[in-house]
Amino acid sequence: MIEPPALSWNDRRLYRHGVPHQILSGALHYFRVHPRLWRDRLQRLGDLGLNTVDTYVPWNFHQPREDTAPHFDGWHDLEEFVRTAGDEGLDVIVRPGPYICAEWSNGGLPSWLTGRDVALRSSDPAFTGAVAPWFDDLIPRIAGLQAAAGGPVVAVQVENEFGSYGDDQAYVRWNHTALVDRGITELLFTADGPTDLMLDGGTLPGTLTAATLGSKPGPARELLATRRPDEPFVVAEFWNGWFDHWGEKHHVRGVDSAVRTLGGIIEDGGSVSIYMAHGGTNFGLWAGANERDGRLQPTVTSYDSDAPIAEDGSLTPKFHAMRAVLGATAPLRVSARLPVLPAARLPLEHRSDLLASLRAVPAPTTSGPRPASFERLGLDAGIALLRAYPRIPTGDHQLTVTDVRDRALVFADGTPLGTVTPENPSLRVRGTGAIVRLDLLVESLGRVNYGPALGGHKGVLGPVLIDRRTVQGWECTPVALQEWSSESLQSALSAGPPTTGTGFAVATFSVDEPADTFLALPGSGRGLAWVNGFLLGRYWDIGPQLTLYCPGPLLRPGLNTVTILELERLGGVLELCTEPSLGPPEEYIEEFD
Repeated sequence: MIEPPALSWNDRRLYRHGVPHQILSGALHYFRVHPRLWRDRLQRLGDLGLNTVDTYVPWNFHQPREDTAPHFDGWHDLEEFVRTAGDEGLDVIVRPGPYICAEWSNGGLPSWLTGRDVALRSSDPAFTGAVAPWFDDLIPRIAGLQAAAGGPVVAVQVENEFGSYGDDQAYVRWNHTALVDRGITELLFTADGPTDLMLDGGTLPGTLTAATLGSKPGPARELLATRRPDEPFVVAEFWNGWFDHWGEKHHVRGVDSAVRTLGGIIEDGGSVSIYMAHGGTNFGLWAGANERDGRLQPTVTSYDSDAPIAEDGSLTPKFHAMRAVLGATAPLRVSARLPVLPAARLPLEHRSDLLASLRAVPAPTTSGPRPASFERLGLDAGIALLRAYPRIPTGDHQLTVTDVRDRALVFADGTPLGTVTPENPSLRVRGTGAIVRLDLLVESLGRVNYGPALGGHKGVLGPVLIDRRTVQGWECTPVALQEWSSESLQSALSAGPPTTGTGFAVATFSVDEPADTFLALPGSGRGLAWVNGFLLGRYWDIGPQLTLYCPGPLLRPGLNTVTILELERLGGVLELCTEPSLGPPEEYIEEFD
C-alpha cells in the first residue's frame, strides 16, 4: 500500500499529514557548499526559523561527460545531503530539472547534450531520450528518501520555470510522468513567474502551481487565486537578494524591503522558499551567464546573493530581521561566524609563462581547416588553444576573429597582439611577408543559463580573417582546467622560466588550524586561483567581487599552496583577508511586469 503524500491541500490551505502547515523553506545548494560545511549551513537555516530546505540538482555537475556514469559520491552525494537535512529536522524539496537555471553553467544541462542539434527543453525525442537515462539514475535516489519511505523529501518540482521559456505542454507533461513513473509519490508542483504568459506555458492541470517573485506578493496571490481557486499560495522562490555579473555593481536588497515582502507572502497561511537563504559559491568554472541584447553578462564566482546567511555562513542583519518575521524564538545553535585566518600579505612567485605552461599539459589536438569549437573538442569550460601558420604580406593588416565566444588573446610568434571580443573582434597586425605562428587563447566566461540563448556554443564559431582572406589549417587543443589534476598543475608550473607578465605563479603559507579566509590579488588582472589543487574560481579586477572565499576545509594544517593562472598582468602579492570584498552595492529588486 502506497502511503499518502505528506503534503496536500484543500480549500486554499496546505496540510502536512492532515495538519494545517506552512512551508517555510530556504534554498541551499549542496553543490555550492563544501560537504564538510553542509551540516553547519543546514543548522543555520533551522536557526533562521525554517522548517524546509530546497535544492536544485545540476545534471552537468553529476555527469560532465556522456561516456561516464553520473557521480553521486563525495561532493556529488545528493542523498547524503538530503539525509543530513533530515537529521537536522528539516523537510526537503528537490528540484531535479533537468533544467535548473540557478545562474549555473548551461542551466545545469550538460554541454555534451547542448552541443548537438537538439531542441532543448522540448518534447523532441532527442532531448527527452537523453534526459530519460539521467532520470533513471537520479529519480529513484530521490524516491527512496521520500516521506512515505521514512525520509525527509516532501515535494518535488516539475521542470523549472518552463513558462519563462516555452509553451510545449507535452514536454511539461512528459516531465511529470517521468517523475511518477520513477517512484515520486509526494507532492509535485510547478513554479513560474506570476504572469498569465508564464503560467499558461508552465503549469499543469491537477498539479500545484507555485510562483517565483521578488516583490508584489499581493497581486501574485490574487492572480493565482483566479486561476487555481482551491490551491494554497506558495512562493517557490522569493528573491530576497540577487546575483552579480562581472563589470557591474554588487546587487543587494534592503532589509526592510525584503522583510516586508516576506511578511506579505506568509500572511494568511502562505508558504515560501527564500531564494537564496544561503547562496554559497560558484566554485571552479560552474558560474553561468546571462545574455542581454546580444551581450554576454558572465556571473561572478561568489553566489552570496545578499542572502540572510552570507557566503561564508555569517549571520547578517537580514538573518535576524527575517528570523523575527518567521517567529523563531529558540536559542541559536550556531556562532555568528566561523573562525577566520589572520590577515597576511604573501609574495607571489612567478613560475611559468602563459602559452608555454598551458601547452605543457598533455591534451589531444584536433586538426582541420577551421577553428574547432569547445563542443567539437569535448570541452565544457576552460580554454581552447588554436594555432595556425598564415603568411602575412608586408605592411599593416586587419586580423578579425569573427563570432568569438567569449574572449581570445591573440599572439603572433609568441608576442601578444591584444584581446578580441564580440564587441571588438579586430586587431592590427604588421606582416613582413613571412609565415607567422598565430596563436589564439580562447576563453569561455560561462555558459548562458537563462533564456533563448541557453545552450549556445563556445569558442571561435566563425572564420578568422586577415583582411578578407580566411585563415585555414588549425591545430586545436582543449585545456580542461576544471578537470586538471595536481599533476597537471605541476606540469604547467614546470614550464618556466617566466619571461612575460602572465602565466602561473604560486604563494605558500602555513597554518596551525585551518579556518576560512578570503583571497585578494591586488595588481593582478584576470585569471583563476587554485587552493591545494582545488580550483576555487575566477577573479577579475573589473569587479565587483575583489576577494575569493576559501572555506576552511580546503586548507590543511601545515603548508598550503595557492596557484594562480594570470591571463593579463601578474601582480606581486596574494593577500589573505578577514572580510569579503564584493564591491560597491546597488539596491536591486527583480520584478515581473
